[in-house]
This record gives sequence, structure tokens and C-alpha cells, in this order.
Amino acid sequence: MSSHVSPIREPLVQGHKTYHDITEDLVSPTERAPGAAWITGFALSVSMLGFGLFCIAWTIWHGIGTWNLNRTVGWGWDITNFVWWIGIGHAGTLISAILLLFRQKWRTGVNRAAEAMTIFAVICAALFPGIHVGRAWVVFYFFPYPNTRGPLWPNFNSPLLWDLFAISTYFTVSLLFWYTGLVPDFATVRDRAKGFRRKVYNFLSFGWTGSAKHWQRWESLSLILAGIATPLVLSVHTIVSFDFATSVIPGWHTTIFPPYFVAGAIFSGFAMVLTLMIVTRKLLKLEEYITIAHIESMNKVILVTGTIVGVAYLTELFIAWYSGYVYEQFAFFNRAAGPYWWSYFGMMFCNVVSPQIFWKRSFRRNIAITFFVSIVINIGMWFERFVIIATTLARDYLPSSWSYYTPTWVEIGIFIGTLGLFFTLYLLFTRVAPVVAIAEVKSILKTAGDQYTGPNAIHNHSDHTSGAETDSEAGFDTIVETSASAISMTSGMADSATSNVEESQEPNEDSDVVTTDAGVKVRSTTGVDDLKKIEGIGPKVSDILNEGNIYTFSELADVEVPYLRQLLDAAGPSYKSHNPESWPEQAALARDGKWAELKDLQDRLDGGKYV
Repeated sequence: MSSHVSPIREPLVQGHKTYHDITEDLVSPTERAPGAAWITGFALSVSMLGFGLFCIAWTIWHGIGTWNLNRTVGWGWDITNFVWWIGIGHAGTLISAILLLFRQKWRTGVNRAAEAMTIFAVICAALFPGIHVGRAWVVFYFFPYPNTRGPLWPNFNSPLLWDLFAISTYFTVSLLFWYTGLVPDFATVRDRAKGFRRKVYNFLSFGWTGSAKHWQRWESLSLILAGIATPLVLSVHTIVSFDFATSVIPGWHTTIFPPYFVAGAIFSGFAMVLTLMIVTRKLLKLEEYITIAHIESMNKVILVTGTIVGVAYLTELFIAWYSGYVYEQFAFFNRAAGPYWWSYFGMMFCNVVSPQIFWKRSFRRNIAITFFVSIVINIGMWFERFVIIATTLARDYLPSSWSYYTPTWVEIGIFIGTLGLFFTLYLLFTRVAPVVAIAEVKSILKTAGDQYTGPNAIHNHSDHTSGAETDSEAGFDTIVETSASAISMTSGMADSATSNVEESQEPNEDSDVVTTDAGVKVRSTTGVDDLKKIEGIGPKVSDILNEGNIYTFSELADVEVPYLRQLLDAAGPSYKSHNPESWPEQAALARDGKWAELKDLQDRLDGGKYV
């Protein structure tokens, strides 16, 4: 395991946490009484939800005429909001599934809340198709089933029917994926609970005992669901785009819509995850588990997907010009210079321009800037869906039917209600389940905790059990690592079979050199630094330096460059090409724990490549 631990890579768990600390920090928000901030947010969310329910009841009672839809604009805020919520629901499962399949450790800080966001966003999205049909009591016609009302079957060629299958399948798989990850954590909460609460969590955890068989089946199921969910993420918004692309309306009838919609959905979903995580880490005091490193990684994805969306916008404009089709050209000219120009340029600024700020590392790591940009992107992606729908429908082939669509208070109220529903569900989720996955954070503690890696590490990289002996939860790791150490020692004794005398080592006071019973002085591994962290030093060169009695960063920092050249020359002609000029300077930075400065120096060396 020690080979996977880097003192340069930024830790993902701060605060020198033990296993017990992780359990305490992540479970306690579900046990203690909610604070004033949570109560205020919940009251506001419920109020928004109540207003939305009133607007839905108003629509059903008075009819769809309470919306400002007319013979030209048949889709307005309803489908705009539907596509927007579906887009937000994408990134949650994508983050968790893709990063799980690629074994990315930084997923542990954000995957749980992201998966929950998917579930709640899809619930909000599913509300709109049922409302916008006008007569909500005939929604069951969406489902293909034989009936006694005549030969009435849904049109299987309609993308609206494909939506139903795609979204329901995606919701089911995402729900299973989310709940599977919750099972071990529900068991942890159960073991700390009493009375009726314990019975509830025992039911939710399905009798989880933490046995090896349970963990094996849990991981297998997680990987299977992740493998299923990943293509579903691509298929769902592709099918949503078919609602538009299979029509013959200029501005919609385009083949770029499927990848364009998928990229936009991932883009908006990541932005919403950032918005939620920044607020959650502050309110629940999870800064040590949702770190700046997590936020920076998310911002890198935002930058990439935002650039892809920008390329899609430009591709649309180019194809409209290149096609020579006057109606298509007018549709895009109308978006930029028509009555909805403000929404088009708002979309361009929010989605294309604002993410480019994350090219600068200090901005990617700035909480305030990240939170502001995430809100801007959420607004911009809503503008994108509004531009596609409103600008296209408001001006069709006949100028006599042109209109200017504006929503009524009922449409706005329903959208506010879905925001209230989303945040109400999310706030309730934070009260009944750990927002950060307990089991997964523990699994990366010894390779990503700040007491084991990074500039503030207090344990040697070869000793992963330090600081955890007092916690019974560390028992499994201790057994595994003790077994690995025993195998390693057995192998080492076999390799050095030249001696038949069993040697015992007694450390001197400096704990750096040990003396065997045979009187031979050798250096112990506890006082050895990993010299391969220095740019230009690989495993072979590291061994050469060790033979020259250079084992630590401090020793390398104090050595003269001519001596290093002498060691390399003596090792053979293949090592004469190595340039040790910067090694003492790098070693001095590593010795002083200045890892950020070391990385900057290494980035300037050899085109940014470092070992």
C-alpha cells in the first residue's frame, strides 16, 4: 500500500481523522437537533412547495388556459423546466458511477449528495409532463397498455413515449445505486441508535452485519449498477433531445442535439452538485471531508464540459450558415437578434464565458467564486432550454402567427414549487442519512488522510496502522497489513539466505541506524525518504544515491552537485545523461514540507513532467 501514498498529492480527508472520528462527524448530524439555519431553510422550502402545489391545483381546476400558451407556443416554461431538471439529474449518477468505475478517490466527498440530487431532480422533472397535457386525469394514456376504450394505443414512434421508458428506467437504476451505497451507513447509524429509531435503521440496513460476504456482494452490486447507469446517463438525455430533433421545425431538426444535450446536462448537473456541496459543507461543518481538492476537481470538469457546450453552440451556428437553408439561418439569426436576444446572450455568457475563469488555479480553489459561478451556470443552462423552445416556437413559418411568449404567475409558481420540492427533499435527506459516505471515506483514509500524505503527514508512509489502533473499526485493515508485512519479511529472509544466523535489530537513539547481532550497521526504513519524489530520480537512481549514503531529503539537500555527478558517472555510462543540478533545491523544499512550491518547481522542469 505504501507505493500508492504520495506526499505531494493533496489529502482528501483533513484533520488527522481516526475511524472513530469519521463515524462521529458524519453520523452526528442525523442524531442532533437541527440548527437554526436548517430550520430556516426547511421552512422556506416548504413554503415554496406549498405555493407550487397551490398553482398546480389552480391549473387543474381552471384549465391549462391559466398558462400563457397559445396556438404558436405550445411549449413554454413547462417543458423548459422539464428539460432543465432532467439535465440536473444527470450528473449525480454520472459522478458516482464513472468515478467508481475509474476508482477515483475524490468521489467519496461528493457522491452521496450527488446521487440524492439525481433522485430528487428526476422527481421534479416528472411532474411537468403530467401537468402540461392539460387534463391530468388522462396521464395514464402515456403508458402502453391494452384497454377497453377502443383501439387506443400510444404511438410507439413518439419520442414522448421513449421519454417515459428512459426516465423511469434511469430513475429506478439511480435509486438502487443510491440506496445500495446507503446500506452500510444505515447499519452504522443503527448501531448507535436506540429504541424505535434503531428498529427503523435496522429495517433500512437490511440486517447488514459487515461480514466479508456482505462486503463482497455490496461491491459487486455497486459495480454492476454503475456499469448499467453509465450508458443510461447518455441515453436518457439523448432521448430527451429527440423530443426536438425528430421534428421538422427549424432550429430543432438537427443531428447535433443528442451529444449537445448530454454535454449540457452533465455541465448543469455538476454545477448544481457544486452549489449543494458548498452549502452543505458549511452548514454541516464537513470542510474536512469535502475539501478544496474536491471542489477543484469538480471545477476542472465544469471547465471541460463548459468548453464542450461552447463548441456545440458554435457548431450549430456554423451548420446553419453552411446548410444554406434560409429557415434554419433565420432561426439562429432570430435567437441572436430577435426579441429574445437577452436570453441568448445571457446563455452565452453564463455557459461559455463564465467557466473559463477556472483556467486559473486560485479561482478553482476559491469557495466564493466557485459558488457564484455555479449559480451563474445553473441560470445559464435554464436560459439555454428556454432559448431552444421559446425563440423557435414564437416565430414560425407564418409571420401572422408570430407572438412573444411570457409566463403567467401560475407557470412561475409551479417552477418555484419544484425548487421547494427539491430542497425540501434534500434537507430531509441530510437529517436521516449521512451526506458523505462513511464506509467509503474510511476506505481511503490511509491513502488520502492528511496524517498519512501531504505536507502535514505525521506517519511514515510505510506505517499505515498508526493512529488507528485504538479504534476497533481498524481491525480488518490491521490484519491485512500485518499479513502483508509478514509475507514481505518472509520473502526478504529467503532472498538473503546467505546467513544462517537469525539477526535481531536494536535501534540506536537516532532511530535511523540499526546494529545487527553480527555488528553490521544498516539504515532502517523508518528514517528513509522516498527520493523518487524528486524530479529526475527514478528507482535506479534512488538506489545509486542510497549506495552513496544519501537516504533522506535532508542529506540530498546538503550534498554538492559534483558528488552527485560522481555517483552517476560511477554507475555507468547510461546515467551520465542525468542532470542533478536541481536535486538539492528540490530536496530542500521537500525536507521543509513545501510541497506546493516543489510542484511549481517541478512543473517548470522538463515541461511539467515529474516523477
